[in-house]
Amino acid sequence: MEENGEEKLIAAVRHIAKTLGRTETMAEDILQVFSAFDGRFSLDKLSSDRPLPRRRSPANSPAADTAVAGGGGATAGGREGDDPRPPLERTIRTLDRQISRFVASDRLIWSDAADAAAFLEAVDDLLATIRDIESASSPADKSLLDRADDLLQRCMLRLEEEFRAILDRPDGFAAAGGISTPPSEDSDSDGADEGEDHVPVAAPVNDYNLVIDALPPGSIADLHAIARRMVAAAFGRECAEAYGVSRRGFVDESIARLGLRPRAADEVQATPWADLEDEIARWVKAAKMAFLILVPSERRLCDRVFASLPPFADLAFASACRPAAAGLLCFADAIAAGPREPERLFRLVDMYEALHDLLPELDHLLSEQYSATLRSEVAAAHRALGSAIRGIFVELENLIRRDPAKAAVPGGGLHPITRYVMNYLRAACAFRRTLEEVMEEDATGVNIPPDPHHPSSSSLSLQVAWIMDVLQSNLEAKSKVYPEPPLSFIFLMNNGRYMTQKVRDSELGALLGEEWIRRQIAMVRRWGSDYQRATWTKVVAVLRMDGIGGAAASSSAAAGKAMRERLRLFNTYVEDIWKVQVGWVVVDEQLRTELRLAVGALVLPAYRNFVARLRQAVEVGRQMDRHLKYSVEDVEARINELFEGRHRR
Repeated sequence: MEENGEEKLIAAVRHIAKTLGRTETMAEDILQVFSAFDGRFSLDKLSSDRPLPRRRSPANSPAADTAVAGGGGATAGGREGDDPRPPLERTIRTLDRQISRFVASDRLIWSDAADAAAFLEAVDDLLATIRDIESASSPADKSLLDRADDLLQRCMLRLEEEFRAILDRPDGFAAAGGISTPPSEDSDSDGADEGEDHVPVAAPVNDYNLVIDALPPGSIADLHAIARRMVAAAFGRECAEAYGVSRRGFVDESIARLGLRPRAADEVQATPWADLEDEIARWVKAAKMAFLILVPSERRLCDRVFASLPPFADLAFASACRPAAAGLLCFADAIAAGPREPERLFRLVDMYEALHDLLPELDHLLSEQYSATLRSEVAAAHRALGSAIRGIFVELENLIRRDPAKAAVPGGGLHPITRYVMNYLRAACAFRRTLEEVMEEDATGVNIPPDPHHPSSSSLSLQVAWIMDVLQSNLEAKSKVYPEPPLSFIFLMNNGRYMTQKVRDSELGALLGEEWIRRQIAMVRRWGSDYQRATWTKVVAVLRMDGIGGAAASSSAAAGKAMRERLRLFNTYVEDIWKVQVGWVVVDEQLRTELRLAVGALVLPAYRNFVARLRQAVEVGRQMDRHLKYSVEDVEARINELFEGRHRR
């Protein structure tokens, strides 16, 4: 009789739900209200053979069964109070029925907050039950534990699916444009032609103290709730890897928005250097934005999702960020492994400085178990770039040594190798602090003899001084190409003076020191003296009065004849020198003036004295105008026309 009364009561409840529930959702809600109000109206009883249709709409919430395991003590008593099976087995059976409804649902559990809470509660109950079974340590419970583990496995698979869905749903990317740029007014007309795969490039960023909130707080709370259960169930690694796979797309797209795409090393090395220069400039900006904005933001997000769940926060972070970061570093490694051509130095220094500035920022950010590998990779790329920079200086030495000494520079002027090397070193010294650090990194491996004048010199100053010595040796070899020894000295003077000026007017002076400059000036003076001896010694020699005698002797006919012959030789020498050396070049105006004055000081007094003695000769004095072709002023004018680098008139 009592049983018939309960059946009639259940039938009445079904009728009420069918009558008042204008929609399936409303009917389901009415049944759930009755179920919560009275334990006799469990959803299992109300659902059995009831006229309400089964449905897959969001309103068909599996949370309706939460009373079975969570708040359904009365239900358990009503239906299973007389169940002869042990309590743990009954609990597993109840949880299996409840969880299976969630796991089998075609819609996302987290699309409904009540469903999500009920499912998490069921998972918590299952974990607690498993602990109880394990603590019992009864051999008879092994099959029960296997059933529980299988159920737990199904829960974890579904939680992982929900975890990915929360990460991938559109509202999770509310701030994904944090490092992108809004479209410009004229971008609409261009967008149609760029294809579906076009990724807009980010606008430049000068302030790197930015944080990207890539997920809303509600999503982060949901993710954290799932992560806690998965870690508690020993599925923390799977959860972290699922996070990494889902977030990796966001990180990769963010890098693409910075104007870079992943490229293999051989592709990078096959690209013309002119194109690589532009890409390196983009890489430097991208590396800063990636490691100063994107990576810290991802770290912050991981730490919130996996709060108090080490080391899974670091594992998830490394899984999400490392592939994209490795792509950036792969490009740096490819550039570092490329040819050691000197013109590549300045872009390599840019890359080296970028990583150098990043490393202190990454020390704390990438200090844990899994992310420390990424920190090591950044440091390795930094070292590879430093090694490449040192290799470029070695290649510069080789370039100087290989420069042939066959073709002579017309007029003994400035050699192109001198101009190239000095301007190159001068430009390189703009990065003096960086280059000093690079050279010190491998100071023990630099095969450069110490400078006896500066035993405490830095590795960079030793390197530069060594290159200057190599250049000087090369120039001395080139000077031997000239058939006229005086012209070889003019060549050395020109190039030596140019080297001195470039050192004085730049950071090279601080590197090489005043002592080097003094030695170089002394060398230039010595070459000037060598030129004067090679060119003008014989000219001055014919003006000496040796063998002619004093004033009385000079008035004799023989002396007059000898003086006329010496005058003729002098005129010939001066004319020959002028004809040739007016086409020679002394590039530096001050050096040219100094050299002319030195020649004049050597020749003009001797010639003036000779002319005065010549006038005293009786035989010559009467015909002075006929014998004296050049006055002292004429000789001086000819000297002042030398080294102009022009053809004789």
